[in-house]
Amino acid sequence: MELSISSENFVLVGALLLFVAVVAGKVAYRFGAPALLLFLGVGMVFGWNFISYRSIDMTQFIGMIALCVILFTGGMDTKFAEIRPVIGPGVMLATVGVVLTAAIMGTFVWLVAPWLGIEMPFVLALLLAATMSSTDSASVFSILRSKRQGLRQHLRPLLELESGSNDPMAYMLTVMLIGVVSHGESGSGWGMDLLFFCVQLVVGAIFGYLIGKAAVWTINRINLANTSLYSVLLLAFIFFSFAFTDLLRGNGYLAVYVAGLVVGNHRLTNKRSLTVFFDGFTWLMQIIMFLTLGLFVNSDELFAPEVLLLGLAVGVFMIVVARPLSVFCCLLPFRRFTTKARLYVSWVGLRGAVPILFAIYPMIARIEQAELLFNAVFLSTIISLAVQGTTVSGMANLLGLAYEQREAAFDVDLAGDVQSALTEVEVNESMMRSGRTLQELTLPENTLVMMVCREGSYFVPKGKTELRLGDKLLVISDRSEELAVSYRNMGIDDVMPH
Repeated sequence: MELSISSENFVLVGALLLFVAVVAGKVAYRFGAPALLLFLGVGMVFGWNFISYRSIDMTQFIGMIALCVILFTGGMDTKFAEIRPVIGPGVMLATVGVVLTAAIMGTFVWLVAPWLGIEMPFVLALLLAATMSSTDSASVFSILRSKRQGLRQHLRPLLELESGSNDPMAYMLTVMLIGVVSHGESGSGWGMDLLFFCVQLVVGAIFGYLIGKAAVWTINRINLANTSLYSVLLLAFIFFSFAFTDLLRGNGYLAVYVAGLVVGNHRLTNKRSLTVFFDGFTWLMQIIMFLTLGLFVNSDELFAPEVLLLGLAVGVFMIVVARPLSVFCCLLPFRRFTTKARLYVSWVGLRGAVPILFAIYPMIARIEQAELLFNAVFLSTIISLAVQGTTVSGMANLLGLAYEQREAAFDVDLAGDVQSALTEVEVNESMMRSGRTLQELTLPENTLVMMVCREGSYFVPKGKTELRLGDKLLVISDRSEELAVSYRNMGIDDVMPH
């Protein structure tokens, strides 16, 4: 029995889908599988047996809205201090890495297609490769941040920076190649395409920064009586940054990510409530996007022999050859990364909703064999999520790049107009060499230990309070730079900012 997606049961079916997806996500977390893979699976099951849904325009629209929110939240949660050391390699992976991946994968598809009984011109093979040439921000953000595991050599900010900023390059390659396939552009058109691409990146970055600054200025000064409206206001800035930048021929996705970076790295009124709202709202967008893509795919076409063979070949080649080769080439100038770190970056090149969304564009343009491309990308994405997504933590442990990440003992945040720095540290033996009481610690002026967490109990300390190993201290200071020096002098390396 199938239900029409436009029937009066829409709300009921939508509620059931969300409920089943959330339960599936809990099951996925327990067994170490990526929740997004289960969301995709739930959509496929419902689309196979109960719901008839094949709206290309609606799927593209849902994906566009969801991706804007996901990219903005990813940028907002990324601290610039963390990505500063990896901007060079991150940008290299997000630009040159995408082109290399598309070139390597396109060549492979072109060579292997005849062996599978598929006639595919080289440009069409490149188009397939371009749609899946970027790592998926939704998959990378959700998997890395759901694992309570630290990564050495600044690998986590590197991977998040790459996944958040490489979609514009893949998008541009996809649009450009669709134009070549559709209109048969000659080689003389490549120069204009390259110029247009550069303009898109520059305009996207500039207006993303400007709109992000405008959002910070507005939120900090508008003084709304109803604090819930701050979330609505920020949502308006997200969609405005995408649409307005796109109207000016810039890359809207890049603008959204840059705006998120700007907002997240400034003091903001009600920032705590905004962060909580967007965390939940982003998960909702991810669930809706993956459910929609699961509903959209035609299972009968997906399991056709030529699709299975091509999807399997593309998925395996991407994991084993294309991604590692592009990563090692891009990171060649950056000597500080060990071979194990490069291998891990190669492994965490997850594909997800973004490649599937980009694979819809050839269908909209009515490209010949577009459905074959879409189904091959969809299948290779499932392979990537199933193989790479389930082994993110295991591979880090295997390569010796993981460490146990300490959880914050204090769940606090300062108001946007408070300029003091709030940090959390753990008492160690080196710290106690100068004395065992709080008043014997060498701290800068205008610095106060607000609270101590000891074995799960919290109390406000006094100067004569005796410290113990393992105590967590919540410290507020107007002199953050001097405090950082004091921490280093006391042998404290693990400082958790709030």
